Amino acid sequence: MQPIIECVPNFSEGNDLNIIRQITSQVETVEGVRLLNVDPGKATNRTVVTFVGHPEAVIEAAFLAIKKAGELIDMSKHKGEHPRMGATDVCPLIPVANISMEETATYARQLAERVGKELQLPVYLYEAAQADKSRSNLSIIRAGEYEGFFKKIQQPEWKPDFGPATFDARRGATVIGARDFLVAYNINLNTTSTRRANAIAFDVREAGRTVVENGVKVNQPGSLKSVKAIGWYIEEYGIAQISMNLTNINVTPVHIAFDEVVKKADARGIRVTGSELVGLVPLNALLDAGKYFLRKQHRSTGVSEKELIKIAVKSMGLDELGPFKPAERVIEYMLQSNTEKKLVNMSLVDFANETASESPAPGGGSIAAYVGALGVSLGGMVANLSSHKKGWDERWEEFSNWADVGEKYKNELIRLVDADTKAFNQIMAAMALPKSSGEEKNIRHKALQDATRLAIEIPFKVMETAHASMEVIKAMAKSGNPNSVTDAGVGALCARSAVLGAFMNVRINASGYDDKNFVLDMLARGREIENKAIALETEILKIVDGKIGN
Repeated sequence: MQPIIECVPNFSEGNDLNIIRQITSQVETVEGVRLLNVDPGKATNRTVVTFVGHPEAVIEAAFLAIKKAGELIDMSKHKGEHPRMGATDVCPLIPVANISMEETATYARQLAERVGKELQLPVYLYEAAQADKSRSNLSIIRAGEYEGFFKKIQQPEWKPDFGPATFDARRGATVIGARDFLVAYNINLNTTSTRRANAIAFDVREAGRTVVENGVKVNQPGSLKSVKAIGWYIEEYGIAQISMNLTNINVTPVHIAFDEVVKKADARGIRVTGSELVGLVPLNALLDAGKYFLRKQHRSTGVSEKELIKIAVKSMGLDELGPFKPAERVIEYMLQSNTEKKLVNMSLVDFANETASESPAPGGGSIAAYVGALGVSLGGMVANLSSHKKGWDERWEEFSNWADVGEKYKNELIRLVDADTKAFNQIMAAMALPKSSGEEKNIRHKALQDATRLAIEIPFKVMETAHASMEVIKAMAKSGNPNSVTDAGVGALCARSAVLGAFMNVRINASGYDDKNFVLDMLARGREIENKAIALETEILKIVDGKIGN
Protein backbone atom coordinates (compact mmCIF):
# COMPACT_ATOMS: atom_id res chain seq x y z
CA MET A 1 0.00 0.00 0.00
CA GLN A 2 1.07 3.57 -0.70
CA PRO A 3 2.12 5.79 2.21
CA ILE A 4 -0.53 8.37 3.10
CA ILE A 5 -0.14 11.58 5.06
CA GLU A 6 -2.67 14.20 6.07
CA CYS A 7 -2.09 17.95 5.98
CA VAL A 8 -4.19 20.36 8.08
CA PRO A 9 -3.05 23.93 7.34
CA ASN A 10 -4.74 26.79 9.20
CA PHE A 11 -5.16 29.97 7.14
CA SER A 12 -5.83 33.39 8.69
CA GLU A 13 -9.03 34.06 6.76
CA GLY A 14 -12.46 32.83 7.80
CA ASN A 15 -14.88 35.30 6.23
CA ASP A 16 -14.01 35.89 2.58
CA LEU A 17 -15.11 32.68 0.84
CA ASN A 18 -13.58 33.84 -2.43
CA ILE A 19 -10.11 33.99 -0.86
CA ILE A 20 -10.62 30.63 0.83
CA ARG A 21 -11.76 29.07 -2.45
CA GLN A 22 -8.70 30.38 -4.29
CA ILE A 23 -6.42 28.80 -1.68
CA THR A 24 -8.17 25.42 -1.65
CA SER A 25 -8.31 25.32 -5.45
CA GLN A 26 -4.50 25.18 -5.41
CA VAL A 27 -4.73 21.95 -3.40
CA GLU A 28 -7.16 20.45 -5.89
CA THR A 29 -4.78 21.02 -8.81
CA VAL A 30 -2.32 18.43 -7.49
CA GLU A 31 -2.81 14.88 -8.69
CA GLY A 32 -2.77 12.29 -5.91
CA VAL A 33 -4.26 14.64 -3.30
CA ARG A 34 -7.83 14.57 -2.01
CA LEU A 35 -9.33 17.68 -0.41
CA LEU A 36 -11.45 16.34 2.45
CA ASN A 37 -12.68 19.30 4.43
CA VAL A 38 -12.76 23.12 4.52
CA ASP A 39 -13.91 24.59 7.83
CA PRO A 40 -14.06 28.41 7.99
CA GLY A 41 -14.69 30.19 11.31
CA LYS A 42 -15.99 33.75 11.33
CA ALA A 43 -15.21 34.63 14.96
CA THR A 44 -11.68 33.25 14.71
CA ASN A 45 -11.28 34.60 11.17
CA ARG A 46 -9.48 31.37 10.40
CA THR A 47 -10.05 28.39 8.09
CA VAL A 48 -8.89 24.86 8.77
CA VAL A 49 -8.30 22.83 5.59
CA THR A 50 -7.78 19.07 5.49
CA PHE A 51 -6.33 17.10 2.59
CA VAL A 52 -4.58 13.75 2.24
CA GLY A 53 -2.53 11.80 -0.26
CA HIS A 54 0.92 10.54 -1.16
CA PRO A 55 3.56 12.51 0.80
CA GLU A 56 5.25 14.13 -2.20
CA ALA A 57 1.91 15.20 -3.64
CA VAL A 58 0.76 16.54 -0.27
CA ILE A 59 3.82 18.73 0.27
CA GLU A 60 3.43 20.08 -3.29
CA ALA A 61 -0.20 20.97 -2.55
CA ALA A 62 0.77 22.52 0.80
CA PHE A 63 3.46 24.64 -0.86
CA LEU A 64 1.03 25.97 -3.47
CA ALA A 65 -1.59 26.74 -0.82
CA ILE A 66 0.95 28.56 1.39
CA LYS A 67 2.11 30.57 -1.60
CA LYS A 68 -1.44 31.57 -2.59
CA ALA A 69 -2.38 32.47 1.01
CA GLY A 70 0.61 34.80 1.17
CA GLU A 71 -0.56 36.53 -2.01
CA LEU A 72 -4.17 36.99 -0.85
CA ILE A 73 -4.09 37.54 2.93
CA ASP A 74 -2.82 40.79 4.45
CA MET A 75 -1.91 40.10 8.07
CA SER A 76 -1.53 43.82 8.83
CA LYS A 77 -5.33 44.05 8.60
CA HIS A 78 -6.18 40.74 10.27
CA LYS A 79 -8.33 40.51 13.39
CA GLY A 80 -9.57 37.31 14.99
CA GLU A 81 -10.15 35.48 18.27
CA HIS A 82 -7.60 32.72 17.61
CA PRO A 83 -3.86 33.20 18.24
CA ARG A 84 -2.05 33.69 14.92
CA MET A 85 1.27 34.83 13.46
CA GLY A 86 0.93 34.43 9.70
CA ALA A 87 -1.27 34.10 6.62
CA THR A 88 -0.60 30.37 6.83
CA ASP A 89 -0.45 30.21 10.60
CA VAL A 90 0.42 26.55 11.04
CA CYS A 91 0.82 23.62 8.65
CA PRO A 92 1.10 20.18 10.29
CA LEU A 93 1.77 16.94 8.43
CA ILE A 94 0.30 13.81 9.99
CA PRO A 95 1.16 10.16 9.23
CA VAL A 96 -1.98 8.21 8.35
CA ALA A 97 -0.94 4.89 6.82
CA ASN A 98 2.24 3.02 5.88
CA ILE A 99 4.59 5.80 6.95
CA SER A 100 6.43 6.54 10.19
CA MET A 101 6.49 9.77 12.17
CA GLU A 102 10.20 10.11 11.41
CA GLU A 103 9.55 9.91 7.67
CA THR A 104 6.69 12.40 7.97
CA ALA A 105 8.95 14.80 9.87
CA THR A 106 11.47 14.58 7.03
CA TYR A 107 8.77 15.65 4.56
CA ALA A 108 7.82 18.52 6.90
CA ARG A 109 11.41 19.75 6.91
CA GLN A 110 11.55 19.50 3.11
CA LEU A 111 8.40 21.61 2.83
CA ALA A 112 9.69 24.14 5.37
CA GLU A 113 13.01 24.52 3.57
CA ARG A 114 11.28 25.05 0.23
CA VAL A 115 8.87 27.63 1.66
CA GLY A 116 11.71 29.50 3.31
CA LYS A 117 13.92 29.46 0.22
CA GLU A 118 11.49 29.95 -2.64
CA LEU A 119 8.89 32.16 -0.94
CA GLN A 120 11.36 34.01 1.32
CA LEU A 121 9.03 33.43 4.26
CA PRO A 122 10.20 32.94 7.88
CA VAL A 123 9.48 29.32 8.84
CA TYR A 124 9.62 27.63 12.23
CA LEU A 125 9.58 23.87 12.73
CA TYR A 126 7.48 22.31 15.48
CA GLU A 127 6.61 19.03 17.16
CA ALA A 128 8.37 15.97 15.61
CA ALA A 129 10.05 18.04 12.88
CA GLN A 130 11.86 20.25 15.42
CA ALA A 131 15.11 18.90 16.87
CA ASP A 132 15.33 21.68 19.50
CA LYS A 133 12.65 20.68 22.01
CA SER A 134 12.85 24.06 23.76
CA ARG A 135 11.04 25.52 20.74
CA SER A 136 8.98 22.59 19.49
CA ASN A 137 5.70 23.58 21.18
CA LEU A 138 3.37 25.57 18.93
CA SER A 139 2.07 27.85 21.68
CA ILE A 140 5.61 28.79 22.73
CA ILE A 141 6.63 29.54 19.12
CA ARG A 142 3.50 31.61 18.52
CA ALA A 143 3.71 33.54 21.83
CA GLY A 144 3.53 37.27 21.13
CA GLU A 145 1.53 36.55 17.99
CA TYR A 146 1.72 38.63 14.81
CA GLU A 147 2.03 41.96 16.61
CA GLY A 148 4.94 40.83 18.79
CA PHE A 149 6.95 39.04 16.13
CA PHE A 150 8.54 42.12 14.62
CA LYS A 151 10.80 42.25 17.70
CA LYS A 152 10.80 38.54 18.58
CA ILE A 153 12.27 37.44 15.26
CA GLN A 154 15.30 39.68 15.84
CA GLN A 155 16.26 37.74 18.97
CA PRO A 156 19.03 35.16 18.27
CA GLU A 157 17.09 32.39 20.04
CA TRP A 158 14.10 33.00 17.74
CA LYS A 159 15.89 33.00 14.44
CA PRO A 160 13.67 31.07 11.97
CA ASP A 161 14.68 27.55 11.00
CA PHE A 162 14.32 28.52 7.34
CA GLY A 163 13.83 31.76 5.45
CA PRO A 164 14.82 35.33 6.33
CA ALA A 165 15.13 36.56 9.91
CA THR A 166 13.00 39.58 9.13
CA PHE A 167 9.26 39.68 9.75
CA ASP A 168 7.04 40.05 6.71
CA ALA A 169 4.36 42.63 7.53
CA ARG A 170 1.91 41.27 4.96
CA ARG A 171 2.43 37.50 5.23
CA GLY A 172 3.80 37.17 8.76
CA ALA A 173 5.56 33.87 9.46
CA THR A 174 4.49 30.25 9.44
CA VAL A 175 5.02 27.11 11.51
CA ILE A 176 5.46 23.75 9.76
CA GLY A 177 5.82 20.41 11.50
CA ALA A 178 4.76 16.82 11.98
CA ARG A 179 2.44 15.59 14.69
CA ASP A 180 0.34 12.59 15.53
CA PHE A 181 -3.13 12.07 14.16
CA LEU A 182 -5.76 13.68 16.37
CA VAL A 183 -9.15 12.00 16.65
CA ALA A 184 -12.14 13.96 17.92
CA TYR A 185 -14.36 11.45 19.67
CA ASN A 186 -17.53 11.86 21.75
CA ILE A 187 -18.98 9.21 24.06
CA ASN A 188 -22.72 9.25 24.79
CA LEU A 189 -24.10 8.88 28.31
CA ASN A 190 -27.55 8.05 29.67
CA THR A 191 -27.62 11.29 31.65
CA THR A 192 -28.29 14.96 31.05
CA SER A 193 -25.92 16.08 33.80
CA THR A 194 -22.91 18.05 32.58
CA ARG A 195 -21.44 17.90 36.09
CA ARG A 196 -21.49 14.09 36.09
CA ALA A 197 -20.13 13.95 32.56
CA ASN A 198 -17.29 16.26 33.60
CA ALA A 199 -16.51 14.04 36.56
CA ILE A 200 -16.01 11.09 34.21
CA ALA A 201 -13.96 13.25 31.83
CA PHE A 202 -11.65 14.23 34.71
CA ASP A 203 -11.36 10.54 35.65
CA VAL A 204 -9.91 9.63 32.25
CA ARG A 205 -8.17 12.68 30.77
CA GLU A 206 -4.40 12.85 31.13
CA ALA A 207 -4.54 16.21 32.91
CA GLY A 208 -6.88 14.72 35.51
CA ARG A 209 -8.19 17.07 38.22
CA THR A 210 -6.94 19.18 41.12
CA VAL A 211 -7.55 17.69 44.56
CA VAL A 212 -6.69 18.78 48.09
CA GLU A 213 -4.44 16.50 50.11
CA ASN A 214 -3.45 17.52 53.62
CA GLY A 215 -4.57 21.06 52.86
CA VAL A 216 -2.44 21.28 49.70
CA LYS A 217 -3.74 21.40 46.16
CA VAL A 218 -2.21 18.64 44.04
CA ASN A 219 -2.86 17.24 40.60
CA GLN A 220 -4.47 13.82 40.31
CA PRO A 221 -3.79 12.54 36.75
CA GLY A 222 -6.47 10.72 34.81
CA SER A 223 -6.18 7.15 33.63
CA LEU A 224 -5.54 7.75 29.91
CA LYS A 225 -2.43 9.21 28.30
CA SER A 226 -2.62 11.54 25.29
CA VAL A 227 -6.28 12.29 25.98
CA LYS A 228 -8.03 15.62 26.51
CA ALA A 229 -11.64 15.47 27.67
CA ILE A 230 -14.54 17.54 28.99
CA GLY A 231 -18.18 16.83 29.69
CA TRP A 232 -20.97 18.73 27.97
CA TYR A 233 -24.69 18.59 27.25
CA ILE A 234 -25.88 18.33 23.64
CA GLU A 235 -29.34 19.81 23.34
CA GLU A 236 -29.82 18.37 19.84
CA TYR A 237 -29.59 14.82 21.21
CA GLY A 238 -30.86 15.48 24.74
CA ILE A 239 -27.85 13.74 26.32
CA ALA A 240 -24.56 14.52 27.99
CA GLN A 241 -21.33 13.42 26.32
CA ILE A 242 -17.67 13.02 27.11
CA SER A 243 -15.99 15.09 24.40
CA MET A 244 -12.46 13.81 23.81
CA ASN A 245 -9.43 14.67 21.73
CA LEU A 246 -7.24 11.61 21.31
CA THR A 247 -3.94 13.28 20.51
CA ASN A 248 -2.02 10.06 19.86
CA ILE A 249 -4.10 7.02 18.94
CA ASN A 250 -0.97 4.87 19.09
CA VAL A 251 -0.85 5.59 22.83
CA THR A 252 -4.59 5.55 23.50
CA PRO A 253 -6.60 4.05 20.63
CA VAL A 254 -10.30 4.79 20.19
CA HIS A 255 -11.42 1.43 21.58
CA ILE A 256 -9.34 1.79 24.75
CA ALA A 257 -10.78 5.27 25.35
CA PHE A 258 -14.28 3.87 24.90
CA ASP A 259 -13.80 0.96 27.28
CA GLU A 260 -12.16 3.13 29.94
CA VAL A 261 -15.08 5.57 29.88
CA VAL A 262 -17.47 2.61 30.13
CA LYS A 263 -15.63 1.48 33.27
CA LYS A 264 -15.48 4.93 34.89
CA ALA A 265 -19.11 5.71 34.02
CA ASP A 266 -20.26 2.41 35.50
CA ALA A 267 -18.46 3.22 38.73
CA ARG A 268 -20.57 6.39 38.94
CA GLY A 269 -23.84 4.62 38.14
CA ILE A 270 -23.97 5.91 34.57
CA ARG A 271 -24.16 3.90 31.37
CA VAL A 272 -22.46 4.53 28.05
CA THR A 273 -25.03 4.18 25.27
CA GLY A 274 -22.84 4.77 22.22
CA SER A 275 -20.32 7.15 20.72
CA GLU A 276 -19.55 9.27 17.68
CA LEU A 277 -16.43 10.01 15.69
CA VAL A 278 -16.09 13.61 14.55
CA GLY A 279 -14.46 13.88 11.14
CA LEU A 280 -12.30 11.21 9.56
CA VAL A 281 -10.28 8.34 10.99
CA PRO A 282 -7.51 6.12 9.65
CA LEU A 283 -8.67 2.65 8.62
CA ASN A 284 -6.45 0.95 11.20
CA ALA A 285 -8.27 2.73 14.04
CA LEU A 286 -11.42 0.76 13.19
CA LEU A 287 -9.65 -2.48 12.27
CA ASP A 288 -7.76 -2.49 15.57
CA ALA A 289 -11.01 -1.81 17.42
CA GLY A 290 -12.76 -4.68 15.65
CA LYS A 291 -9.95 -7.09 16.56
CA TYR A 292 -9.92 -5.82 20.16
CA PHE A 293 -13.61 -6.57 20.69
CA LEU A 294 -13.40 -9.95 18.94
CA ARG A 295 -10.49 -10.95 21.21
CA LYS A 296 -12.54 -10.01 24.25
CA GLN A 297 -15.15 -12.50 23.03
CA HIS A 298 -12.48 -15.13 22.34
CA ARG A 299 -13.46 -15.00 18.67
CA SER A 300 -11.21 -15.22 15.63
CA THR A 301 -9.83 -11.93 14.34
CA GLY A 302 -8.99 -13.40 10.93
CA VAL A 303 -12.10 -12.01 9.24
CA SER A 304 -12.60 -9.51 6.44
CA GLU A 305 -11.95 -5.80 6.72
CA LYS A 306 -15.67 -5.15 6.27
CA GLU A 307 -16.55 -7.48 9.15
CA LEU A 308 -13.95 -5.91 11.47
CA ILE A 309 -15.40 -2.45 10.82
CA LYS A 310 -18.92 -3.75 11.46
CA ILE A 311 -17.82 -5.20 14.81
CA ALA A 312 -16.12 -1.91 15.76
CA VAL A 313 -19.18 0.17 14.87
CA LYS A 314 -21.58 -2.06 16.81
CA SER A 315 -19.28 -2.52 19.81
CA MET A 316 -18.78 1.23 20.31
CA GLY A 317 -22.26 2.27 19.18
CA LEU A 318 -20.87 4.55 16.49
CA ASP A 319 -24.23 4.44 14.71
CA GLU A 320 -26.37 5.43 17.72
CA LEU A 321 -26.84 9.07 16.75
CA GLY A 322 -26.88 8.52 13.00
CA PRO A 323 -25.71 6.12 10.28
CA PHE A 324 -21.99 5.42 10.22
CA LYS A 325 -20.83 5.13 6.60
CA PRO A 326 -17.23 3.87 6.36
CA ALA A 327 -16.93 5.10 2.76
CA GLU A 328 -17.41 8.66 4.04
CA ARG A 329 -15.53 8.39 7.35
CA VAL A 330 -12.37 6.37 6.64
CA ILE A 331 -9.47 8.31 5.14
CA GLU A 332 -8.21 5.45 2.95
CA TYR A 333 -11.70 4.88 1.54
CA MET A 334 -12.09 8.59 0.80
CA LEU A 335 -8.91 8.40 -1.26
CA GLN A 336 -10.19 5.60 -3.47
CA SER A 337 -11.16 6.67 -6.97
CA ASN A 338 -14.87 6.47 -7.70
CA THR A 339 -14.20 6.13 -11.40
CA GLU A 340 -11.66 3.31 -11.33
CA LYS A 341 -13.25 0.02 -12.32
CA LYS A 342 -11.76 -2.87 -10.41
CA LEU A 343 -12.28 -6.49 -11.31
CA VAL A 344 -12.47 -7.46 -7.64
CA ASN A 345 -15.42 -5.12 -7.12
CA MET A 346 -17.49 -6.93 -9.75
CA SER A 347 -20.13 -9.53 -8.98
CA LEU A 348 -19.18 -13.15 -9.67
CA VAL A 349 -21.37 -13.14 -12.79
CA ASP A 350 -19.91 -9.86 -14.10
CA PHE A 351 -16.38 -11.07 -13.46
CA ALA A 352 -17.05 -14.31 -15.34
CA ASN A 353 -18.70 -12.41 -18.20
CA GLU A 354 -15.80 -9.95 -18.39
CA THR A 355 -13.34 -12.84 -18.51
CA ALA A 356 -15.34 -14.63 -21.22
CA SER A 357 -15.61 -11.52 -23.40
CA GLU A 358 -13.49 -10.85 -26.48
CA SER A 359 -11.19 -8.59 -24.45
CA PRO A 360 -7.82 -10.30 -23.73
CA ALA A 361 -7.84 -9.00 -20.15
CA PRO A 362 -8.55 -10.21 -17.55
CA GLY A 363 -6.77 -13.36 -18.56
CA GLY A 364 -5.03 -16.32 -17.03
CA GLY A 365 -2.86 -14.23 -14.71
CA SER A 366 -5.80 -12.53 -13.02
CA ILE A 367 -7.71 -15.79 -12.83
CA ALA A 368 -4.69 -17.52 -11.26
CA ALA A 369 -4.54 -14.81 -8.57
CA TYR A 370 -8.29 -15.09 -7.91
CA VAL A 371 -8.18 -18.89 -7.73
CA GLY A 372 -5.37 -18.54 -5.21
CA ALA A 373 -7.46 -16.07 -3.18
CA LEU A 374 -10.35 -18.55 -3.15
CA GLY A 375 -8.01 -21.33 -2.05
CA VAL A 376 -6.64 -19.54 0.99
CA SER A 377 -10.12 -18.21 1.76
CA LEU A 378 -11.19 -21.81 2.25
CA GLY A 379 -8.25 -22.30 4.60
CA GLY A 380 -9.31 -19.19 6.52
CA MET A 381 -12.88 -20.46 6.69
CA VAL A 382 -11.75 -23.73 8.28
CA ALA A 383 -9.66 -21.74 10.79
CA ASN A 384 -12.62 -19.54 11.72
CA LEU A 385 -14.96 -22.50 12.05
CA SER A 386 -12.40 -24.29 14.20
CA SER A 387 -11.90 -21.26 16.47
CA HIS A 388 -15.41 -21.58 17.88
CA LYS A 389 -16.02 -25.32 17.50
CA LYS A 390 -17.80 -26.71 20.53
CA GLY A 391 -15.32 -28.30 22.93
CA TRP A 392 -12.34 -26.49 21.39
CA ASP A 393 -12.76 -23.22 23.31
CA GLU A 394 -9.21 -23.28 24.66
CA ARG A 395 -7.85 -23.37 21.09
CA TRP A 396 -9.64 -20.25 19.76
CA GLU A 397 -6.45 -18.16 19.69
CA GLU A 398 -4.48 -20.83 17.82
CA PHE A 399 -7.03 -20.87 15.01
CA SER A 400 -7.50 -17.09 15.13
CA ASN A 401 -3.78 -16.68 14.43
CA TRP A 402 -4.03 -19.01 11.42
CA ALA A 403 -7.07 -17.10 10.16
CA ASP A 404 -5.13 -13.82 10.49
CA VAL A 405 -2.29 -15.23 8.35
CA GLY A 406 -4.76 -16.52 5.77
CA GLU A 407 -6.48 -13.13 5.61
CA LYS A 408 -3.17 -11.43 4.76
CA TYR A 409 -2.49 -13.88 1.93
CA LYS A 410 -6.05 -13.52 0.66
CA ASN A 411 -5.84 -9.71 0.58
CA GLU A 412 -2.53 -9.80 -1.30
CA LEU A 413 -3.86 -12.23 -3.91
CA ILE A 414 -7.00 -10.12 -4.40
CA ARG A 415 -4.77 -7.08 -4.97
CA LEU A 416 -2.84 -9.04 -7.59
CA VAL A 417 -6.02 -9.81 -9.57
CA ASP A 418 -6.19 -6.22 -10.79
CA ALA A 419 -2.41 -5.74 -10.75
CA ASP A 420 -2.00 -8.47 -13.39
CA THR A 421 -4.53 -6.85 -15.71
CA LYS A 422 -2.88 -3.45 -15.22
CA ALA A 423 0.47 -4.98 -16.19
CA PHE A 424 -1.06 -6.39 -19.39
CA ASN A 425 -2.66 -3.03 -20.20
CA GLN A 426 0.72 -1.36 -19.70
CA ILE A 427 2.20 -3.65 -22.36
CA MET A 428 -0.65 -2.76 -24.74
CA ALA A 429 -0.09 0.97 -24.10
CA ALA A 430 3.65 0.59 -24.81
CA MET A 431 2.97 -1.25 -28.05
CA ALA A 432 0.72 1.62 -29.18
CA LEU A 433 3.54 4.17 -28.87
CA PRO A 434 4.89 5.66 -32.14
CA LYS A 435 7.99 4.09 -33.69
CA SER A 436 8.72 6.05 -36.83
CA SER A 437 11.99 7.67 -35.72
CA GLY A 438 15.01 6.22 -33.96
CA GLU A 439 14.32 8.13 -30.76
CA GLU A 440 10.66 7.04 -30.75
CA LYS A 441 11.75 3.44 -31.23
CA ASN A 442 14.05 3.69 -28.23
CA ILE A 443 11.32 5.20 -26.05
CA ARG A 444 8.86 2.53 -27.20
CA HIS A 445 11.36 -0.28 -26.59
CA LYS A 446 12.14 0.94 -23.07
CA ALA A 447 8.43 1.27 -22.26
CA LEU A 448 7.84 -2.27 -23.54
CA GLN A 449 10.70 -3.65 -21.50
CA ASP A 450 9.51 -1.92 -18.33
CA ALA A 451 5.98 -3.21 -18.87
CA THR A 452 7.22 -6.72 -19.65
CA ARG A 453 9.29 -6.86 -16.48
CA LEU A 454 6.19 -5.89 -14.49
CA ALA A 455 4.20 -8.56 -16.34
CA ILE A 456 6.79 -11.11 -15.15
CA GLU A 457 7.02 -9.86 -11.58
CA ILE A 458 3.26 -9.74 -10.92
CA PRO A 459 2.48 -13.40 -11.72
CA PHE A 460 5.69 -14.41 -9.94
CA LYS A 461 4.34 -12.66 -6.86
CA VAL A 462 1.12 -14.64 -7.33
CA MET A 463 3.21 -17.82 -7.32
CA GLU A 464 5.05 -16.87 -4.14
CA THR A 465 1.89 -15.83 -2.30
CA ALA A 466 -0.24 -18.78 -3.36
CA HIS A 467 2.52 -21.21 -2.43
CA ALA A 468 3.05 -19.52 0.95
CA SER A 469 -0.71 -19.66 1.62
CA MET A 470 -0.58 -23.45 1.50
CA GLU A 471 0.92 -23.44 5.01
CA VAL A 472 -2.48 -22.28 6.29
CA ILE A 473 -4.33 -24.85 4.20
CA LYS A 474 -2.06 -27.68 5.35
CA ALA A 475 -2.41 -26.70 9.02
CA MET A 476 -6.19 -26.68 8.70
CA ALA A 477 -6.26 -30.05 6.91
CA LYS A 478 -4.09 -31.47 9.65
CA SER A 479 -5.55 -29.93 12.83
CA GLY A 480 -8.67 -27.97 11.88
CA ASN A 481 -12.32 -28.89 12.23
CA PRO A 482 -12.52 -32.43 10.77
CA ASN A 483 -15.96 -31.69 9.36
CA SER A 484 -14.35 -29.14 7.04
CA VAL A 485 -11.34 -31.15 5.91
CA THR A 486 -12.60 -31.34 2.32
CA ASP A 487 -12.71 -27.54 2.22
CA ALA A 488 -9.02 -27.55 2.99
CA GLY A 489 -8.56 -30.11 0.21
CA VAL A 490 -10.30 -27.89 -2.34
CA GLY A 491 -8.20 -24.98 -1.08
CA ALA A 492 -5.03 -26.97 -1.82
CA LEU A 493 -6.23 -27.70 -5.36
CA CYS A 494 -6.89 -24.00 -5.91
CA ALA A 495 -3.53 -22.91 -4.49
CA ARG A 496 -1.60 -25.37 -6.65
CA SER A 497 -3.57 -24.26 -9.73
CA ALA A 498 -2.77 -20.64 -8.92
CA VAL A 499 0.97 -21.41 -8.76
CA LEU A 500 1.03 -23.40 -12.00
CA GLY A 501 -1.21 -20.95 -13.85
CA ALA A 502 0.82 -17.93 -12.76
CA PHE A 503 4.06 -19.66 -13.78
CA MET A 504 2.71 -20.06 -17.33
CA ASN A 505 2.35 -16.28 -17.44
CA VAL A 506 5.85 -15.78 -16.06
CA ARG A 507 7.29 -18.02 -18.76
CA ILE A 508 5.44 -16.52 -21.74
CA ASN A 509 6.19 -12.94 -20.69
CA ALA A 510 9.84 -13.78 -19.97
CA SER A 511 10.32 -14.72 -23.63
CA GLY A 512 10.07 -11.04 -24.58
CA TYR A 513 12.44 -9.63 -21.99
CA ASP A 514 16.00 -8.65 -22.92
CA ASP A 515 17.72 -9.21 -19.56
CA LYS A 516 18.43 -12.93 -19.88
CA ASN A 517 20.12 -13.22 -16.48
CA PHE A 518 16.96 -11.90 -14.86
CA VAL A 519 14.86 -14.28 -16.95
CA LEU A 520 16.97 -17.34 -16.06
CA ASP A 521 16.80 -16.45 -12.38
CA MET A 522 13.00 -16.02 -12.43
CA LEU A 523 12.49 -19.26 -14.33
CA ALA A 524 14.71 -21.23 -11.97
CA ARG A 525 13.01 -19.83 -8.89
CA GLY A 526 9.61 -20.29 -10.50
CA ARG A 527 10.28 -23.94 -11.28
CA GLU A 528 11.36 -24.51 -7.68
CA ILE A 529 8.13 -22.93 -6.34
CA GLU A 530 6.08 -24.96 -8.82
CA ASN A 531 7.65 -28.23 -7.70
CA LYS A 532 7.18 -27.36 -4.03
CA ALA A 533 3.52 -26.46 -4.60
CA ILE A 534 2.84 -29.75 -6.39
CA ALA A 535 4.53 -31.71 -3.60
CA LEU A 536 2.66 -29.76 -0.92
CA GLU A 537 -0.66 -30.31 -2.68
CA THR A 538 0.03 -34.06 -2.74
CA GLU A 539 0.86 -33.99 0.98
CA ILE A 540 -2.32 -32.08 1.86
CA LEU A 541 -4.57 -34.30 -0.27
CA LYS A 542 -3.07 -37.36 1.43
CA ILE A 543 -4.08 -35.90 4.80
CA VAL A 544 -7.57 -35.15 3.46
CA ASP A 545 -8.00 -38.60 1.92
CA GLY A 546 -6.91 -40.19 5.18
CA LYS A 547 -9.60 -38.32 7.11
CA ILE A 548 -12.36 -38.92 4.56
CA GLY A 549 -11.61 -42.64 4.70
CA ASN A 550 -13.53 -43.79 1.60
